[in-house]
Amino acid sequence: MCLAVPGRVMEIAERDGTRMAVVDFGGVVKDVCLEYLPDLEVGEYAIVHVGFALQRLDEESARRTLDMFAELGLLQEEFGDPWEAAAGPAGTEERN
Repeated sequence: MCLAVPGRVMEIAERDGTRMAVVDFGGVVKDVCLEYLPDLEVGEYAIVHVGFALQRLDEESARRTLDMFAELGLLQEEFGDPWEAAAGPAGTEERN
């Protein structure tokens, strides 16, 4: 599943000619492209889908949505643990 997730802009910088942000999604921090929302500022919230900020969002709505996603386990499903995912399903390790 691929969700559009609200996140809070922590910092903004230009990288290779592209406006990028570090965004916090309730504890998970990712790099996000701001080309669709060039006037987004540090501290504001946005809906992010596949690495692109798509729409500005107020803080209350963002927090409610993040809480609901966390309660449903959708943040873990969306972001997961990359080391756990790389290891594959539990119990399938090779034995010597």
